[in-house]
Amino acid sequence: MAVPPSAPLPSSPFYLRRQTSCPQCSWGMEENAVASVGCREPPGPPRAVAVPCFGISVDQDDILPGALRLIQELRPHWRPEQVQTKRFTDGMTNKLLACYVEEDMRDCVLVRVYGERTELLVDRENEVRNFQLLQEHGCAPKLYCTFQNGLCYEYMPGMALGPEHIGEPRLFRLIALEMAKIHAIHANGTLPKPTLWHKMYDYLTLVKNEINPSLSADVPKVEVLEGELAWLKEHLSQLDSPVVFCHNDLLCKNIIYDSTKGHVRFIDYEYADYNYQAYDIGNHFNEFAGVNEVDYCRYPSRETQLLWLHDYLQAQKGTAVTPREVQKLYVQVNKFALFPGSVSPRVPVSLWLCRVHDRCRGWCH
Repeated sequence: MAVPPSAPLPSSPFYLRRQTSCPQCSWGMEENAVASVGCREPPGPPRAVAVPCFGISVDQDDILPGALRLIQELRPHWRPEQVQTKRFTDGMTNKLLACYVEEDMRDCVLVRVYGERTELLVDRENEVRNFQLLQEHGCAPKLYCTFQNGLCYEYMPGMALGPEHIGEPRLFRLIALEMAKIHAIHANGTLPKPTLWHKMYDYLTLVKNEINPSLSADVPKVEVLEGELAWLKEHLSQLDSPVVFCHNDLLCKNIIYDSTKGHVRFIDYEYADYNYQAYDIGNHFNEFAGVNEVDYCRYPSRETQLLWLHDYLQAQKGTAVTPREVQKLYVQVNKFALFPGSVSPRVPVSLWLCRVHDRCRGWCH
């Protein structure tokens, strides 16, 4: 087990580099070509503190022993017999365990174990980088460490929201403000490219190579999906939606409302990356319809959307916004909303790709 120095030298060309190799901890290069020239400092502002990487693997079918080993490293003053645990069951691809000694969970460590083969869908280096980036901007909890097949981070008190909550004006305004804050983050000085198309073609490649035989008969052939994906790319790319830093997976359960502080925070940054602004918002609007029991009658009304988008734009600009600006974003968002979940029979690929995505995530669970 190797733990990096607590105070890395600022002059180091790659000061988050570990003494032993750990793919979950190292910084990913922005372009594949960079890999051939060796390590160099990642884009964006320098990080003040390196994240410890422990050579511990936690059995996803028996989390407790491995979790307690991590707790001994992170909280050596805790006596093992005093450690209490709580299992969270909402996650689709990962397993999450809370460890604490005080009943109010004031100092609580969350141990998240990656689901089996999720590396086929998730870039873990990118996830750690984005976790730290969001933490620096006050949008994420503290990242305590990584280990061979997961990471440990700070517990954020509050309530995970559901579809019945996110349509309430007092809450959707907070969500709009937080999304505007994240979208304003600039991680580097280069012109970012949207991750949307790359990710979707990755999913289709995975379907071809890994799970195609197990798809049900009602799912169109991969060639049909590829054709409709190409149609979507041609149409949506012309909408001039800005490319910003996005969460990309704003499920209701990924939104934590802290009533004592009067704010919301987003969790789980597996898919965070640069993407179209309108995609991130449209993806969230689809969550109004629910996940397990989907009802698109609950998709936000035009009135609700306009209020939401007005709050978002005003927070983003810091000044008053015009009805024309709100209307433009409204059109962009509802076209991109076709992608993660269909509210229109015109573009069936969105529904199929959504099923493919969920199938992939379930398959990797």
